[in-house]
Amino acid sequence: DVVQYFLQLLDKDKDLSSGIAAIRTLLMILEKKQFGTIHILHTTMREAVAAMRNTDLSIAAIVSAGELFCRFITLSLDDKHMEECRQIMLHRGKIFLNKLQNSRQVIAQQAQRFISDGCRILTHSRSRVVLKALITASQNKKSFHVYVTQGGTGNPGEEMVRDLHSAGIDCTLILDSATGYMMESVDFVMVGAEAVVESGGIINRIGSYTMGLCAREMKKPFYVLAESFKFTRLYPLNQRDLPDEYKYSRKHLNDVSKVHPLVDYTPPVYITLLFTDLGILTPSAVSDELIKLYM
Repeated sequence: DVVQYFLQLLDKDKDLSSGIAAIRTLLMILEKKQFGTIHILHTTMREAVAAMRNTDLSIAAIVSAGELFCRFITLSLDDKHMEECRQIMLHRGKIFLNKLQNSRQVIAQQAQRFISDGCRILTHSRSRVVLKALITASQNKKSFHVYVTQGGTGNPGEEMVRDLHSAGIDCTLILDSATGYMMESVDFVMVGAEAVVESGGIINRIGSYTMGLCAREMKKPFYVLAESFKFTRLYPLNQRDLPDEYKYSRKHLNDVSKVHPLVDYTPPVYITLLFTDLGILTPSAVSDELIKLYM
């Protein structure tokens, strides 16, 4: 069962992102099933991604990772026997997965020259890639203080604080509503993202947009750390443009009038730089990278 395998991966490894779990699930299908044609393979992969989207996890990374994986493995397969194609796709899929599994480390290293001794950092909720960057900086003997917002429903910021404490990093948990109050005291903002859209903006935990607004008003750099499999072909112009399935859990989709969204959209104008495994990008460079990824 596709969904069961997908959820088991996430249950076994709490540090695994839903996007990587989706790619590993698709790779498992490619290994275990036989396909008569490329069309049947595409159909099966689309059905698998649709099944994973029906879980209560954030779908942004699942959708973008699934699209990129399928695109990468099926490039230039004309005039080949189906079994030969399958072996080529398996080889490509493993290369693709291995590259992405190392992406957090690559991003963490890129962020090091921006984290200096004595700096004060504001981050929102819990982000695995931000956590990796901060732990790497601490291991490099840098001393700094991190302010972590609670992050809305479930208070994932509390888990982030526990992780930082375990790594010996000074940190303080603050209310989401204290973002404006704390902004004048920090040197920069560093957040993760659930998706990076075509404009260079991001979809992330609710409250990220508010943080971006405050950072711009107080002239503080707003840095985003995100893996390239989170680059997605969406072009929202405002919060209403985000599809409801991105903003709300599955159980609330029939009536969203009485629930608040889980994510919001931060436009590129509020973002200083994006740190990705493709390099350090300005928001305006994201569309070029998306074109390269999907060519």
